Amino acid sequence: MKNVRAISALGAVALVGVTGVLGACSSDEGVGNDGDTASSVDVERAATGDITKNGGARRLSEDQTQAIADSVQKSGAKNVILVIGDGTANQELTLARDYQYGAAGQLPGIDQLPFSGDYTTYSLNKDSHKPTYVTDSAASGSAWSTGTKTYNGAVGVDVNGKAQRSILEIAKANGRKTGDVTTTELQDATPAVQVSHVSERKCYGPKVTLEKCPENALENGGQGSITEQLLATRPDVTLGGGWETFSETATAGRYKGKTLDVQAKERGYQVVRSADELTDVQSADQDKPLLGVFADGNLPRQWAAATAVKDGNRQPAVKCTPNAEFASTVPKLGAMTTKAIDLLKGDKGFFLQVESGSVDKANHDADACGQIGETVQLSDAVKAALDFAKESKDTLVIVTGDHAHSSQIAETDAELPMPGLTRNLTTKDGETITVSYGTSLEPGEEQHTGGQVRIAAYGPGAVNVSGLSDQTDPFFYITDQLGVDRNKK
Repeated sequence: MKNVRAISALGAVALVGVTGVLGACSSDEGVGNDGDTASSVDVERAATGDITKNGGARRLSEDQTQAIADSVQKSGAKNVILVIGDGTANQELTLARDYQYGAAGQLPGIDQLPFSGDYTTYSLNKDSHKPTYVTDSAASGSAWSTGTKTYNGAVGVDVNGKAQRSILEIAKANGRKTGDVTTTELQDATPAVQVSHVSERKCYGPKVTLEKCPENALENGGQGSITEQLLATRPDVTLGGGWETFSETATAGRYKGKTLDVQAKERGYQVVRSADELTDVQSADQDKPLLGVFADGNLPRQWAAATAVKDGNRQPAVKCTPNAEFASTVPKLGAMTTKAIDLLKGDKGFFLQVESGSVDKANHDADACGQIGETVQLSDAVKAALDFAKESKDTLVIVTGDHAHSSQIAETDAELPMPGLTRNLTTKDGETITVSYGTSLEPGEEQHTGGQVRIAAYGPGAVNVSGLSDQTDPFFYITDQLGVDRNKK
């Protein structure tokens, strides 16, 4: 990737022409501009005209070539923020945009990123080592976090079970501050891939680890369960759910006989359990790392469920509503992202991974409103990251998903029998949109799909996401942009 880092402005223009990347970076909003040549270019992506008129639906107000060329003149990022929408591909993004902002609107943050491309997401068969065309979150996250393809269910290990170092571990070894933020349990696959290495993704605590991946158990000379490894890896900031596992007791090692929450406190962690307590935290570092755990399991979804049903396309359209279970004690993802950035920023530079994890979980449930609400949370997190990057001018922001999923935007026709599960919603445009889930007739059983996934970026090195890449590529260009030694312990 170092040849891409050295790309010239002229080369950038050529690359944009080949890949079809569209974007804009202004001097006061962009990254790496020594001059002011792009100051007049707006990064907004909403259509503001009459969409029935010629040009009314256009999203680009002027030619973007010079702005993109300017935006890649500088390479090397002090900070990198990687934002993941679990189970979020183009269908999920389009659905959220259409519902919440209208077909001509924009997803704040996400649609403003100037460079975009797609990456392939296949995993590997554990036995044959041949491709598995539909990945799970564990194999997917392991690919971008370590640069190594692996099998479904593996967290931070290769097909032979050998641990592979993550971006977070490497960044920390090189003196950078680090953070891991999610709306799911902290032990879930995506947050886990940055801080742990186990052969089976369900090895949350000591008991299950001894049963399902005994080679990783502390009793057997392994590094322990996901939660025990998280505490040992010691990111400066860790925010999410999964408190239930912290009540388990260590069965071996230095903290044998003590619960994992007691272990966290004895290791010097600041432990917070509510949005107000999170707001009160003033600093986080290796002396006093922050562990915020805001639910026993996954954090509640922002919006109440609107589950798709058989022949749901023949039912009246509904509007999404707030989820009563989303209490004021639970911080939203945008707020957690902003807080993490505030605590990590400084002279050292940082790496931060942020996940909106329940886009995937609502998709599995055929929960159209739950899914859209969590995509809106994803958008909020990206906006928070982008706002910081525009100000800092030395921060690379990347947003992507880990795999495609089952939701589709289907033609609205009440007379047409539809297979699978469907739900009609009333969008911001005042029109009906039909959401279809076609991989199962049972809510809770919808499955991942194997399509390539969009990846977009802003800041130093953002051009690397352009065109077609693989899920392992981010590991390399993120560590290159941070300028870290991947072998440093």
